[in-house]
Amino acid sequence: MSDPVPRPRMPRTPSFTPRFTLVILYLFVFFMATSLLLILPDLMDVLAEVPTGPEQQRVAEERARAAMSGRLLPAFFLAVVGVGLGTYYRVLPGLRSGP
Repeated sequence: MSDPVPRPRMPRTPSFTPRFTLVILYLFVFFMATSLLLILPDLMDVLAEVPTGPEQQRVAEERARAAMSGRLLPAFFLAVVGVGLGTYYRVLPGLRSGP
């Protein structure tokens, strides 16, 4: 009696991958990053104009709030586009393997 031919081992794929959770996390991170990039010029002006102290923090908060008042939707749109492109080109960790 001969030994049966061993079957090649297939790599085990994880039974659960938290793709939805990762997409939500990436959306949050990309939204915060784009928001910061959109208000960064105003914050740099505050840093150059106002002396360090509690007054600088108050002015920075006011200018950041004013700068983001009309830019929330574009920041969210840029975050969605960034996550979409990262998912499509499979560069985001955790979202690389396709169906």
